[in-house]
This record gives sequence, C-alpha cells and structure tokens, in this order.
Amino acid sequence: MPFVGQLSYNICNFAEKIKRMPSEKSQTKRDKKVRPGIREPERYDVVLHNDDFTTMDFVVMLLKTVFHKSEAEANSIMLKVHNNGEGVAGTYTYDIAATKIKKSIDMARAEGFPLRLSMRPA
Repeated sequence: MPFVGQLSYNICNFAEKIKRMPSEKSQTKRDKKVRPGIREPERYDVVLHNDDFTTMDFVVMLLKTVFHKSEAEANSIMLKVHNNGEGVAGTYTYDIAATKIKKSIDMARAEGFPLRLSMRPA
C-alpha cells in the first residue's frame, strides 16, 4: 500500500520540521534585535503664522478639526500664534505634516482667509 508508506513519510517529515522550528524564547530574542539601516522617520513641526485677517474662531476650529486638538489646547495654540506670531500645531512625519498643511490651507482659502502654515524640522 503506497499510500500508507507515503503517509508515514509525511508524518516523520512533519515531526522533523517541528523539531527544527525555533522556540518561542528564541523567536522573541530575534524580534528584539534592531536591524541595521532602519531608523525612526524624521519629525516636523507644523507651524501656524499670525496674520491680521484670519479670525481666532476659525483658527480654533481648524486646530480642532484638522489637528484633533481639544478646545483648551486649540485656544492655547491660537493665543500663542496671536501673541508670539507663530505657534506649533503639532509634530508629525513629513507626509502627514504636508497633508495637514494642505488641508488647512484649502479650508482657509475656502473661507477667504490668508492663513499661512509652514513645516520645520522638530
């Protein structure tokens, strides 16, 4: 019966494979190793700049909707922009920062405000 012989060969082969599999301890040790060439992405601050035309209410609304800030955080950032000329809305990777800047500028232009935002390395 060739089928029975093939089955016992498959079972023995499977048992050998299980013996050669790494244990859970060695698996976690391998996961903890840092692979060379992989590093954290650079972070960028999204900066709001003050102007004389954009309303404070719009800036607070923008910070709450685009940057997901609470009412208190949004008011604090808005006052920093108003008093110091600029304020950091958040720190993100390059792509996310660029997307949030574009979305914010599009919202400001749709409302007729000349709001300026920029990005700088954190």
